[in-house]
Amino acid sequence: MRDVVVARWGEEVAPEGEVDRAAVAQHAFADPDERAWLEGVLWPRVGARVAQWREQVLAQQPAPPAAVIEVPLLFESGMDAGFDATLAIVAPEPLREERAGARGHAAVAQRSARQLSQEEKARRATYVVVNDGSLDELERRLSEVLAKLRA
Repeated sequence: MRDVVVARWGEEVAPEGEVDRAAVAQHAFADPDERAWLEGVLWPRVGARVAQWREQVLAQQPAPPAAVIEVPLLFESGMDAGFDATLAIVAPEPLREERAGARGHAAVAQRSARQLSQEEKARRATYVVVNDGSLDELERRLSEVLAKLRA
């Protein structure tokens, strides 16, 4: 993937050989055509890797009670159809922005504008977990979903 983004945007997106996600985001979120190009390159690769991983997991004996994978932009990419169940982890918008900023994400408003609303993700998901508290609370809520999946 590194070579693909360097060919498109130059060496500055991969200084010292490592892809700089913030630099990629600057290009991708500055122009809808650039974002569409990146999604067109990424999503098929992600879909293929997920399919490969799923085959490996399903071949395990005994099969695990659940196989969980995080897919950014799951609904936006249309990849949700490939899963038995989906989970949307949602949070109030001000809290999401605060957390994204704390992780150093640039172009938070542009990223959010590209994504479905929290309400739409919740509507589409099989399960919804609200992440508006502590890490312990989130883990407890996720454990409840896992228990439902095992039932």
